[in-house]
Amino acid sequence: MPVTDEILDKAEDAALALAGEQPWRDVTLRLIAERADVPLADLFARAPSKGFLLFRLGSRFDRAALATAATASEDVHDRLFDAAMARIEAMEAHRSALISIAGGGGLPAILAHLPLTARAILEAAGVTATPPRVLAMTAAWARIVRVWRDDEGALNRTMAEIDRRLKAMRTRLGRIRAGF
Repeated sequence: MPVTDEILDKAEDAALALAGEQPWRDVTLRLIAERADVPLADLFARAPSKGFLLFRLGSRFDRAALATAATASEDVHDRLFDAAMARIEAMEAHRSALISIAGGGGLPAILAHLPLTARAILEAAGVTATPPRVLAMTAAWARIVRVWRDDEGALNRTMAEIDRRLKAMRTRLGRIRAGF
């Protein structure tokens, strides 16, 4: 059962709402606390920066990938695809906010979270997250997200990119005997 904190949960939702309405650089912890209807002091005690909230948001979206761990597909590629797609689908409802965040100063926090997302996708697929695999999945995920950012609608380009990156990753890892 996940550990929850109502104040942080409300603050995450408020941060996403505000980022969808205005440039992320103009969003402050005070505005987030006001929108979340939580005391600023209580929010600050749990999240002293917007970066901390972004890190926690990344973990929220990672849980969507990890929730696919129950799928029993035989093929590793399919399990990785399902986990990556679940993460994308969790982000999709917040597309404009996430694009605002990435373009408005939130990119360092997003980049710092990439290896954790890569690890979550690998683990959800039942693939041991060795350093070469995490590095390869991190690079693949970074490219997938860039394509997703510009792929509105049915996400056909995103799905094609996931497929392409996973195949390339498997080939490259196989060359260095780090494959799966």
